[in-house]
Amino acid sequence: MTPHGNPATSALEALAGDGTLTGSWILDPARSQVRLATRHTWGLRPLHGVFHQVTGSGTVTESGQVTGTLTVAAASIDTKNRMRDKDLRSAKVFHTASYPDITYTVDGMQPASSGVRVTGSLTVRGRTRPLSFDAMVSAASGEVQLDAEVPVNRADFGLTYSPLRMASLDNTITVHAVFTRQ
Repeated sequence: MTPHGNPATSALEALAGDGTLTGSWILDPARSQVRLATRHTWGLRPLHGVFHQVTGSGTVTESGQVTGTLTVAAASIDTKNRMRDKDLRSAKVFHTASYPDITYTVDGMQPASSGVRVTGSLTVRGRTRPLSFDAMVSAASGEVQLDAEVPVNRADFGLTYSPLRMASLDNTITVHAVFTRQ
């Protein structure tokens, strides 16, 4: 067992320490995915969606400092229900005409007991809030993969629209991000 209790974290620390990860990285959108999960119908039914357009990049300095961005095109939401997707894109929720992107900006990444702790800020519909979460990170064959389930309360971003209060304010964003050398 490693000092942090996670072999993947130890391997990542070794790669960061020896400079293997130093440089610029770009998200591979074909192999990456951002999904949304919540509950609706007063918590009785699950609701799932996927954002089909995701971009991003990151940098690892020689000292191991990680920065970057992950950008989701809000209008690319797909819940398999055309009318619901239209509502989500409208001014009632994401207001994609005025706020086309949802952006997460990474300020840092530190080893954590369950992988790494990612710190940064999330911007949705023009509102930016600090957001940190735990993630699993692996590095091999010239790529870095990050997997996380991020709890988000949409009210923090002014997204409170819910006809008859049917939809939960608590959401889970699932991220699978694959980065390759730029």
